[in-house]
Amino acid sequence: MIITPEYLFSSAAAITPEFLRQKGITALVLDVDNTLTGHGSQQLPESIRNWLGQMRAAGIQLAIASNNSEERVRPFAEAIGLDYVAMSCKPLTFGLARARKKFGVPKEQMAIVGDQLFTDRLAGSFYRIPALVVRPMYEDTHKGIRFKRRLEQPFLKRYYKKGGTLL
Repeated sequence: MIITPEYLFSSAAAITPEFLRQKGITALVLDVDNTLTGHGSQQLPESIRNWLGQMRAAGIQLAIASNNSEERVRPFAEAIGLDYVAMSCKPLTFGLARARKKFGVPKEQMAIVGDQLFTDRLAGSFYRIPALVVRPMYEDTHKGIRFKRRLEQPFLKRYYKKGGTLL
């Protein structure tokens, strides 16, 4: 199913270069809020800073694709030295296509990393690239996002029922 996760990780930091190498992935498009940092935060947790370093050392190309505004995304991306696409309109694929153009890789070598099934996972499905879904970093404070989290529950249950594990 296009919303049920293919892969579910405890955090972005749990995604390893070895896993990516096994899947032929050389480029990652990264969500920001609750994937790399807290919602609305400009602070990068040390575990994610270290993970980004591991990805770079392994030769993995990285870019941000966020549905947030330029004012939110640009300072965060610049602070961590990543290219970005703001207002990427996920689950539509415009932002993913722009990121892929920046990477210069075929779709088969690209994946999206994000915490939401109805944006990140669905965008990956529509663009036909793997979605590496991560558990949200923090509890959601926005009512709309909390509502979407409840709607995600049947798809997460289906993932586990089909034998999926938390990686």
